[in-house]
Amino acid sequence: MKKMFGVIGDPIAHSMSPAMHNDLFALYDIDASYLPFRVLKDDLEDAVKGLKALGASGFNVTIPHKTKIMPLLDKIDPLAEAIGAVNTVKNENGLFTGYNTDGPGFVKGLEGHAADFKERSALIIGAGGAARAIYFSMAKAGVKRIDIFNRTLEKAEELVATCPYQVQSRILDRANAERLLGEYQLIIQTTSIGMVPEVDISPLSLGNLSSQALVSDIIYNPLKTKILKDAALNEAATQNGIDMFVYQGAIAFEKWTGIFPDTQRMKANVLRHLGGFSC
Repeated sequence: MKKMFGVIGDPIAHSMSPAMHNDLFALYDIDASYLPFRVLKDDLEDAVKGLKALGASGFNVTIPHKTKIMPLLDKIDPLAEAIGAVNTVKNENGLFTGYNTDGPGFVKGLEGHAADFKERSALIIGAGGAARAIYFSMAKAGVKRIDIFNRTLEKAEELVATCPYQVQSRILDRANAERLLGEYQLIIQTTSIGMVPEVDISPLSLGNLSSQALVSDIIYNPLKTKILKDAALNEAATQNGIDMFVYQGAIAFEKWTGIFPDTQRMKANVLRHLGGFSC
């Protein structure tokens, strides 16, 4: 019997997940299909019931449902519970279990650019949902210092206070983040600043950036945001958001099928859809 997977969100037409996962099902000769479902906020509960009634084997969850879906699921993985957001659901013997593969996906993608990332002092820019997933997952992985710069200090303080994993952290305003930037070997940009169409904006001045640092931006449209261009001018290494997108999908695919897929193929597929040629 053909298995059904999908992604729910609103909007959803732009999602590259169907092309990425359907290509993997074909590659591994799995009789399954992955479909996009536009689900409005008020229809979320009915959508989850419908997916269960249809026997969906699993699905991804994107904006705006990552938090609101949690009470509608049967079980929540501890990391997803701590983060407070679910982006992957697996049907386990008729029960829907929620996971968060965003944070672990970022960490997995980071390994290819900075194998020693656990020993690096990190600065996260932002304190929203993506920052929370990344901060918690990096702390769980054993990174010893992760500082946070956010325009609203109270939001960053709440993020640090609710992390269940041991990690040293300071909350910085913009002036101090820019002044202390040379202390960090890893800078992670998690906000929407620099995304199309506002591609000429950066959340932080990199005047004090170390040339030994890696600057990672979770945005992948454009492939090179202003902060990444500025980092390259300072001779620092850079990473865009394709790795996080690909690896969160790869971890979800592994949870559904038991197969960790070919991530290079996934990257090439995503780049084709974006019209780019390199990461």
